Amino acid sequence: MDLGLKDRVYVVTGATRGLGHAAARELVADGAKVVVTGRDEERAAGVAAELGPDAVGVGVDNADPAAPERLIAVARERFGGFDGILVSVGGPPAGFVADNTDEQWQGAFESVFLGAVRLARAAAAELGDGGVIGFVLSASVYEPIPGLTISNGLRPGLAGFAKSLADELGPRGIRVVGLLPSRIDTDRVRELDTMSADPEATRAGHEFRIPLRRYGAPEEFGRVAAFLMSPAASYLTGIMVPVDGGARHGF
Repeated sequence: MDLGLKDRVYVVTGATRGLGHAAARELVADGAKVVVTGRDEERAAGVAAELGPDAVGVGVDNADPAAPERLIAVARERFGGFDGILVSVGGPPAGFVADNTDEQWQGAFESVFLGAVRLARAAAAELGDGGVIGFVLSASVYEPIPGLTISNGLRPGLAGFAKSLADELGPRGIRVVGLLPSRIDTDRVRELDTMSADPEATRAGHEFRIPLRRYGAPEEFGRVAAFLMSPAASYLTGIMVPVDGGARHGF
């Protein structure tokens, strides 16, 4: 199946590792050109070099108010266009209600929530018919994850923003989609598992609750992301797609 990604230009934030990196890799593999971002300039450049000539790396923090305009400008200058953005952010600090400080909440809000809103607003102002804005969120949109209180508080709000944006931008032919990963086998998920007293038992317990009985591979998430960002998904908007091996058991 041809996803129609050849020579389309996307910005993928948080793409130096984890889910953002998996999405960027699959987009490039299917013919897209990608601006990959991360907080570390050298690492972003290294990841882009690994992806090849159809990728360029930019060191930027999602919380920086100047980031959106800079990234869109790089896309246009380097590749001659801008067709969409996939907003992926690092996970906020783990912890329960009593553990997380005001400073942690504020920092996570600036990066995870407000930074994503700014990126989406800037993209919306630049995109035309056929453009797409995607958000990498979390299964916590529907059900809180123990020990991730900050994420549980911010991700559902961002999903609500994405749905509102889909309604507003639909008449202009711009799509807005969200991805809800659960146990994808990334460094972040492994780190969370090791926070328990028995990491192997924790992983086994999670796998038992997944109908496919395993964690997802990053490339499996990346392929779903590439499809949703592609013209092949042209009649999908305002949706939140679980990428969780069937763990949610519902719509």
